[in-house]
Amino acid sequence: MIELNDLPKLTKKRKRVGRGPGCHGTTAGRGTKGQKARGQVHPEFEGGQMPLIRRLPKRGFKNIGRVEYEIVNVKQLNIFPDGTRVTPEKLKQAGLYKGKLPLKILGDGELLRQLTVVAHKFSKKAKEEIEKMGGQIEILE
Repeated sequence: MIELNDLPKLTKKRKRVGRGPGCHGTTAGRGTKGQKARGQVHPEFEGGQMPLIRRLPKRGFKNIGRVEYEIVNVKQLNIFPDGTRVTPEKLKQAGLYKGKLPLKILGDGELLRQLTVVAHKFSKKAKEEIEKMGGQIEILE
């Protein structure tokens, strides 16, 4: 039976360079002279010409204070029966809301049920649509 210590060596020994003239000494496999022999060249370095990243114009702006919302439209709330209190948890169970971002209800479509809707934010049209059908809104903090 073969033992672990009887297995052949699967890794080669590392080549030790720059340790004297007897074994890849002096230049250590880098050739002679020049920029690449003396140190590492930055990957974005283009030999002194203006780099591509600096030749292209800057564009856009990223607002770090912006709050992203996950949206649900009022027409999607028609799956719930009349008189239901629609919470983010119920929307998650129904597969309409993932629950990673705050919830915002938008007013696209027509609401056909009388519901109490609980969310972090509502659009003006969504508020009108819910209240038109006799429903209520509750805002989460």
